[in-house]
Amino acid sequence: MKIIDAHVHFSEIASFHDTAKRLSNLSYSYDGLLQEWREHHVVGGVAMGVTETVHNGFPDYQSNTPMGLDLAASIPKNLVYCPGINPFKMEEQNLQKLELELLRPDVAGIKIYLGYYPIFAYDEIYTPVYRLAAKYNVPVVFHTGDTYSERGLLKYSHPLTLDEVAVKNRDVTFVMAHFGDPWVLDGAEVVYKNRNMYADLSGLIIGTEAEIDRHRRTRFLNHLLHALDYCDHYEKLMFGTDWPLIGVGAYIDFIKGIIPEEFHHDVFYQTALKVFPKLKSNLIE
Repeated sequence: MKIIDAHVHFSEIASFHDTAKRLSNLSYSYDGLLQEWREHHVVGGVAMGVTETVHNGFPDYQSNTPMGLDLAASIPKNLVYCPGINPFKMEEQNLQKLELELLRPDVAGIKIYLGYYPIFAYDEIYTPVYRLAAKYNVPVVFHTGDTYSERGLLKYSHPLTLDEVAVKNRDVTFVMAHFGDPWVLDGAEVVYKNRNMYADLSGLIIGTEAEIDRHRRTRFLNHLLHALDYCDHYEKLMFGTDWPLIGVGAYIDFIKGIIPEEFHHDVFYQTALKVFPKLKSNLIE
């Protein structure tokens, strides 16, 4: 089965390096990513642009919009990315640079870091971003749910706040990263209700296969399984790892186990092509 990883990282962020070393035990590098993709039949992926100007500084209020990828001198040919938005860097020159980025063949969307930055998705500051997304037919991906930093503020990353954005911008495709976890039932309702809202299933577990196995032996997954059943729109969900927070192979097996087999092609491949149209020309089949 061909697989697309719809949510990875490829940025020189201190916490990503630390997680790869201490928790997920993987090589957070250009070669490390490609090796995992080759081993597990991943034909392409989508990276989320993010930068920090000081070590361990994310969410960094000084990072310029658009935030890109800086883990290596170049990115894999089958990796497209979503430039990140710092809402405190939204001057006209920043928006012009973002528009130029969207002309690139390897730029497939835009990423907004709700919760990391204390501004709601429906704030008018993001309106120019949504207009650019509509103009260039690219999706906007929101971080939702728990923040991977204690400096985040959770009320801004609750998935229910995306409902207003989806209603007011029907000409834009939106992606709820992490399915709003732990508020996945609210996330499921927003996806179910709005035809222009999708979700990825990345970052639900951090660590190694042993961590996945530990959670399988507890009630940890009950809230997620309930939300998946409630949403009942598996064709609107996408596989993603949040690499380097977890290894690719272990996470593929985990998601296969919670998604009905008849929807595996959609979740692992087809829906990502629908949501990120630019991705198709960058895949390595």
